[in-house]
Amino acid sequence: MKALVIGATGATGKDLLELLLNDDSFHNVDIFVRRALNIKHNKLKVHVIDFDKQELWKHLVKGDVLFSCLGTTLKVAGSKEAQWKVDYEYQYQFAKFARENGVDNYVLVSSGYSSSNSRFFYTRMKGQLEEAIKALRFPKLTIFNPPLLIRQNTDRPMEAVSFKVIQFVNKIGIFRSQKPLATDILAQAMINSAKTKEGGVFKLEGKAIWECAKVNYE
Repeated sequence: MKALVIGATGATGKDLLELLLNDDSFHNVDIFVRRALNIKHNKLKVHVIDFDKQELWKHLVKGDVLFSCLGTTLKVAGSKEAQWKVDYEYQYQFAKFARENGVDNYVLVSSGYSSSNSRFFYTRMKGQLEEAIKALRFPKLTIFNPPLLIRQNTDRPMEAVSFKVIQFVNKIGIFRSQKPLATDILAQAMINSAKTKEGGVFKLEGKAIWECAKVNYE
């Protein structure tokens, strides 16, 4: 299979890229990034693009499966408008071009509690993106709605605090469905989901993600 990846420089994306390059099921891995990466591999092709100049790269979005781990934070983006552009517009544009170019399999990392009717900007945005992607009618679409992610060497203070809180309440039997998930486990689940032959729309969250990764949930 030929894999396409956006968001390869983020925590989940880095784990996904490493796993793809070491998986014999994938003979080519094309990633689309804004800046060149210091990584070389005989299966890897790096496309350095300007996401706002679609006419220069949209014809390159061709392969067997598109993995999307793209996303930013409100702090990094600087405004809701800027975050919307990255988390919604760029991802939707890529998915649209992929579908137009014959990509039949799309794997999307969304968010826990995503809903197009959410009162909160971030989860509402993620829910709206999911609905827009569904409307593109990929023969196979897998949406991951992960709980809090465990990122190695995270630079997000609130994420680290939240992890400790959830880890504590998990130990006393509360919010077990929201057990924090390591990004490498999520990445493996994404790859495993892409390999299954069954078509349709699938949403995975909580324990189902661990099961898809073939990792013990306990």
